[in-house]
Amino acid sequence: MKKKLLTILAVLGSCTLCACGTSDNTPAAESSAPAAESDYDYIKGNGKMVIGITIYEPMNYYDEKGELTGFDTEFANDLCSRLGVTPEFQIIDWDMKETELKSKNIDCIWNGLTVTEERRANMDFTDTYLLNKQCVVINNANAGTYTDKASLASAMLSAESGSAGESAIVDDDTLKNASYTASNSQQDALVALNAGNYDAIVIDYTMANASVGSGDFASLQIVDGIELANEEYAIGFRVGSDMTGKVNAIISEMISDGSLAALADKYDMKELYEQAVK
Repeated sequence: MKKKLLTILAVLGSCTLCACGTSDNTPAAESSAPAAESDYDYIKGNGKMVIGITIYEPMNYYDEKGELTGFDTEFANDLCSRLGVTPEFQIIDWDMKETELKSKNIDCIWNGLTVTEERRANMDFTDTYLLNKQCVVINNANAGTYTDKASLASAMLSAESGSAGESAIVDDDTLKNASYTASNSQQDALVALNAGNYDAIVIDYTMANASVGSGDFASLQIVDGIELANEEYAIGFRVGSDMTGKVNAIISEMISDGSLAALADKYDMKELYEQAVK
């Protein structure tokens, strides 16, 4: 009986040791959380890249035939072709752009998007492809009234909600004292200024340079000598997205083959492009 008991105990001990050994040798990776989904695979799998935009010339706008065009539009068409996907442009509420991106209603923000430290917390930026600045636009009739920031301190101002123009106003020690009302878009701000609803607006120089002084906005002008912020334009992807690197490689290719420079020249932004990529 004693021998049988010892044999049973030995067998049990051997099994216990084997079980412990199996547990100790289990790879740690098997119990870790699954890797984050590849944004590149997600977009390639859909066969399209949904691009969040607003309408403003010269970045994304409708031409006389009603077709979407512009620097960013043509840039995106070329880049997506090289990437092997179809671009799908979706007009968004600019104030909700981070939410639209995170929820995957869009895959990127590509619409004269200004790089800021605050935005870095909510998106990844590609390499810079254009420089920009914020400028003040007024009616020609007020050219003698609004000549500098001090003269605008008591004016009625507007800018697009959530834009760099809005930040330029509320963060400026002089302009923050003015009467400010947000507009839904830069285009809306221009239309309202043209109608006399505001004394001045703050918008992207790229848009002002392409829009004011002719056509529907012939009575508007940029105030010389007031530059509120120097900025960089880039494409915004989801935080941690592997699309950022993929797109950077294609941007580098387009810089090297001259196609991006030709596009900048076409839209009268050669200097802004050259300063950005030098």
